[in-house]
Amino acid sequence: MAATESLRQVAQARTPWSVWFGIVLLFVLFGVIVLAIIGPSPRSSDYEETRAKKRVENLKTLREEADKASTTYGWIDKNKGVARVPIERAMELTLADLAKQKPAPAGPIATPETQATAGAGASPAPASPGPAGSPQSGASLAAQAPVSPSPAAQSSPPNPASPSPTKSP
Repeated sequence: MAATESLRQVAQARTPWSVWFGIVLLFVLFGVIVLAIIGPSPRSSDYEETRAKKRVENLKTLREEADKASTTYGWIDKNKGVARVPIERAMELTLADLAKQKPAPAGPIATPETQATAGAGASPAPASPGPAGSPQSGASLAAQAPVSPSPAAQSSPPNPASPSPTKSP
């Protein structure tokens, strides 16, 4: 029994205060050394400043290249004969080409045969969005682009009993 009591005393023996005090002093000493090394150094953002300068330089060169490409002549692909033209000159050439062209009348609008033979009882065309997004009926679209009827349409209406020449076997 004496052996178990001595083991309890060894297992429950407390560490002396001097050991705890020594450990705390070591941590404090480590902190002082770290502060002495890092503390007095200036907290500058040299890295960020150099990165910002590089970004500004890159942006400046990119803008200069884009300005040069949009205001000068040059070859894009010399083998294919594709060249770069300044924007102002390209607009002048485009306007000259458009001024030479005469507007051509639209051809007749072909209607499907099922719609032509549906008769007067058919429902009107569904509304479709116009150029400005407003709904327009089929009649208003037809009013915008008048179409002259073909000579075949001006003759008598087709006879449903006769075979249609447009149908192929």
